[in-house]
Amino acid sequence: MTAQDMKLVVVGAAGRMGQTLIRVIHETEGVTLHAAIEREGSPFVGKDAGELAGVGTLGVAVTTDPLEAFVHAEGVLDFTAPAASVAFSVLAAQARIVHVIGTTGCSTDDEAKFEAAARHARIVRSGNMSLGVTLLSVLTEQAAKALPAQGWDIEILEMHHKHKVDAPSGTALLLGEAAAKGRGIDLAAQSVRVRDGHTGAREAGTIGFATLRGGSVVGDHSVILAGEGELVTLSHSARDRSIFARGAVTAALFARNAKPGLYSMLDVLGLS
Repeated sequence: MTAQDMKLVVVGAAGRMGQTLIRVIHETEGVTLHAAIEREGSPFVGKDAGELAGVGTLGVAVTTDPLEAFVHAEGVLDFTAPAASVAFSVLAAQARIVHVIGTTGCSTDDEAKFEAAARHARIVRSGNMSLGVTLLSVLTEQAAKALPAQGWDIEILEMHHKHKVDAPSGTALLLGEAAAKGRGIDLAAQSVRVRDGHTGAREAGTIGFATLRGGSVVGDHSVILAGEGELVTLSHSARDRSIFARGAVTAALFARNAKPGLYSMLDVLGLS
């Protein structure tokens, strides 16, 4: 650790993503683990965060108090649950620090609260922190804009592990938004989430979603553009959760010297 290292807090430290974040912070120059937060009653409270993540003793004990941790930190990395992320965004705003949010399944009300917190915090929020998925979203928007809606149908296929609780995935919705932006349409009004029974012919101009769940799949996403006699598929496959953690750390470093506001991974990569 050096005096210039960005001091980061990991919330949900004992979860799969929390442990991955701790490992990536430990491996990455320019950042250091300042605190690790878990919920009240967690059996991991008091344990060394480094030992929990399998990187050896770091001298950072898992605690339940985010308030004290945020005051002396520069950023928080958050892949938890919508209600928790909203609460953390309020604390981040009070502390005037960076808040990187990779939480999915957030409602429009949650998003409004993130926007409010971004008046004082530097918030980077994305349905997927992967740099590769961010690039895929740009390509999806370009393809949707280039190919006419009357001749080309768009379907988004995603698969995740059996423990994932929200569907479609945040990444699938991110890609759907990119396609809708390319087409100049409102995704909420033009998306098809479920097909069952006698559905009739596919309505032109809509964006369809298909969701698969099973096994230990980290995350596979495909944007399928289907025309008459030809098929274009843009896809991304996540093989390891560390890609999301690395993206989150990159986002935190980007926002460290940014003005308060709500940012996306497109901003982080300079693609917005």
